[in-house]
Amino acid sequence: MRYRALTWDHPRGYNALAAAAARLDEDRDGLAIDWDKQPLEGFETHPIADLCARYDLVVLDHPHVGEAVASNCLRPLESLFDPQELAAIGRSAIGPSLSSYRYAGKHWALPLDAATQVMVCRPDLLDGPVPVTWGEVRALAKPVALSLAGPHAALSFQSIAAAFGDPPAEADPERFVGDAVGPRVLDLMADLAARTPISVKELNPIGLLGAMAGTNEVALCPLVYGYVNYAAPLAGQALRFADAPRAEAGGRAGSTLGGTGIGISARADVSPALLDHLRWLMSAEAQIGFIPAHDGQPSLRAAWADAGVNARWGSFYRDTAETLEHAFVRPRHDGAIAFQTAASALIRDGLAEGRPHRAILDALQDAYAKSRTPGTER
Repeated sequence: MRYRALTWDHPRGYNALAAAAARLDEDRDGLAIDWDKQPLEGFETHPIADLCARYDLVVLDHPHVGEAVASNCLRPLESLFDPQELAAIGRSAIGPSLSSYRYAGKHWALPLDAATQVMVCRPDLLDGPVPVTWGEVRALAKPVALSLAGPHAALSFQSIAAAFGDPPAEADPERFVGDAVGPRVLDLMADLAARTPISVKELNPIGLLGAMAGTNEVALCPLVYGYVNYAAPLAGQALRFADAPRAEAGGRAGSTLGGTGIGISARADVSPALLDHLRWLMSAEAQIGFIPAHDGQPSLRAAWADAGVNARWGSFYRDTAETLEHAFVRPRHDGAIAFQTAASALIRDGLAEGRPHRAILDALQDAYAKSRTPGTER
């Protein structure tokens, strides 16, 4: 049986999946998978129902699950896997990698890839220790960049709020951020946004990391989604990744979970061979060996702690695992993706225009409230 599948257009998102599919023989295995690619921006914002109407397997980000449940376009994993099997995956996956795909009482994707916002620097330009706290980042007398393009202004806002002790919508699902923390977050972001070189302000994380590896314009980015490929790049300078900044030493490394999961569309005719292939992708054999060897970023905790994996990739995994273990899971309700886009524009434009912090925060809360149906999950 042949399946159509969609992932995102980056070696981390495509190479391991394509290589695994290339090992399949339809006559021998009863299975073939054709992987297509979409740009990162499509992965972040494209309506999940449209993708599921055209593909059997879809690599998605967890904020899409509320939208997927509302459109009834994904199969719940509970209909395909035993509860004990899902529980074992949850225990083995690092941080909230599996639980982030649980919504409305069911899981909607297998956590193929784990990532979160972390700190990254060029050690040769930093000339000193990597900062630990946001105060140290702010005091750094080196070129600093804040990731603000696309949805990342809102994601950075949420990470800093989590570090400052008020993860958005967590204490009160109806309240995006509290009055005490919100102004502090925007004050910090305004300072760092003003210091961000114009040449990188409109770059997505892939472009920003590429610019850091290829030019000397940025010494440190305090929050950007970690891409292991840039810890040992084929070209340019190797980047050093570290835990996200904290409000104070010993505090929480504030970060907003990313990563990807494999969802199975409602249109798919699911065969035992397909489920076995997905089980293999989640296995220790694949996660520690095959996926890192093919430019992927595994989700299994054992892979993040593996000495060989860390030796190959500049200790990327070991140096950022704590951040991932405690990453903040952002809102996932139907409407969360549209809110994320709107919130980023409100923050980015508000900072650029010098709008009062109170006005930005009121606009964020209004947009968040309008994105929700009362009583829905976060």
